[in-house]
Amino acid sequence: MIDPPFRPLALAAVERLTRYFDSLESRPVLARTAPGEVLARIPAEAPEEGEPWEAIERDLDGLIEPNLTHWQHPGYLAYFATTGSAPAIVGDFLAAGYNQVGILWRTSPVLTELEQGMVRWLIRLVGLPDSFDGQLADTASGGSLIALAAAREQAFPDVRKTGLASLPPGVVYCSELAHSSIDKACVVLGFGLSGLRKIPVDAEFRMDVGLLARAVAEDRARGLRPIAVVATAGTTTVTSVDPLPAVADLCEREGLWMHVDAAYAGSAASLPELRPLFSGWERADSVIFNPHKWMLVPLECTGLFFRRMERVRRAFSVVPNYLETPEGAAGVREYMDYGVQLGRRFRALKLWMMLRTFGAEGVRATIREHVALARRLREVIGSEPGVVLAAPTPFSVVAFRWAPAGLSPAEADGANRRILERINADGRTFISHATVEGRYTLRVAVGNARTGWKHLEAFLEAFRVGIAAESGSRRQDRSAGPARG
Repeated sequence: MIDPPFRPLALAAVERLTRYFDSLESRPVLARTAPGEVLARIPAEAPEEGEPWEAIERDLDGLIEPNLTHWQHPGYLAYFATTGSAPAIVGDFLAAGYNQVGILWRTSPVLTELEQGMVRWLIRLVGLPDSFDGQLADTASGGSLIALAAAREQAFPDVRKTGLASLPPGVVYCSELAHSSIDKACVVLGFGLSGLRKIPVDAEFRMDVGLLARAVAEDRARGLRPIAVVATAGTTTVTSVDPLPAVADLCEREGLWMHVDAAYAGSAASLPELRPLFSGWERADSVIFNPHKWMLVPLECTGLFFRRMERVRRAFSVVPNYLETPEGAAGVREYMDYGVQLGRRFRALKLWMMLRTFGAEGVRATIREHVALARRLREVIGSEPGVVLAAPTPFSVVAFRWAPAGLSPAEADGANRRILERINADGRTFISHATVEGRYTLRVAVGNARTGWKHLEAFLEAFRVGIAAESGSRRQDRSAGPARG
């Protein structure tokens, strides 16, 4: 096989992405694709012979780009935005070309040591103690699994040899608003969903530590083995922060592992004015947050930090003879020993290139601007007739619902569902929803580097159109009166 020349393909990709970024605002944010539509256009088998590059380019135009949901769009306001900045995109491009496989230090010294350096940069950027160490994981879901596996090893030191069958059932605790990745981690680690306690939250949507302490005591009394508490700093639904100092006190008193899931909000700890919200996370055994959510790098790039890395190594290290090296025997960092993956991507390169390009202050300025935009939006939307603000806005997410007098809770839920559909059908913005205190709630998350006030104004226009449509429908229903027999 003769590999096609690299330069023309690479230049074509650069030109394509440049056109894509230049045309983003002319595209509807949410893909207008029916389920199965793309798959129906893909042949059942790979081509027997290679096709000309021009045919691939035509399908990029006709098949791929029209069916993208545009996460890079400034009107992307759903879930938590992830922005790939130019230097980080180039970093991923170079990483693919270098094709480094981080199995051992010797298989890529620079992959290993640049990752160690970027871990140190992130720790200092968000104000964690220098005693922390860590790695760049793929996602917060995978990283939390690694952290809870280390917690399991601490609670049951022989578990990697004996398994769980002869041990008391382990229990993990989190708030009722914790991310579903914690549920999945408990399934994978053998605790099962029955081994996860979801603790109710208080009026500020924070885990109730009094109820947490009661649950731990009750489980001990039943012969179960409490393992870990997952505290969330920036819940998915409303971005609330659990009372980290009180959780740390309980974990120290009870001998439990404390894991802080700050997947979205952790980047905000780079701002001195927001760092007090994270007070207490420095006492955790493990902390996780995603630079690929709010630090201008594309997926995958997750900072996973530990107070004692040797605990993680005890949980995962398996070194067959064919992976033994003099460097490993001398104690050099071998990242294969700190998680499930044997080989790992060169994730540090894009983070290094982004931070060198923008600097820490550039990252702070972006996050600070998003927080200011969200607070301005909260003020405007809170003054709209019939709008109820569903939760505080500590970071850059505004949660709200339209619930005018005269609508029952169920009717308001239906109205907000239809309003969301109208907003997303408008095409200029894309928002998502959550259930807050049992009610269907709309949610705007500002996190895209390209988002400005004009894009939030476009959202407000679509929102007001949706409200007007619902109000008109209600007036028609009232004027029609009861049906006549």
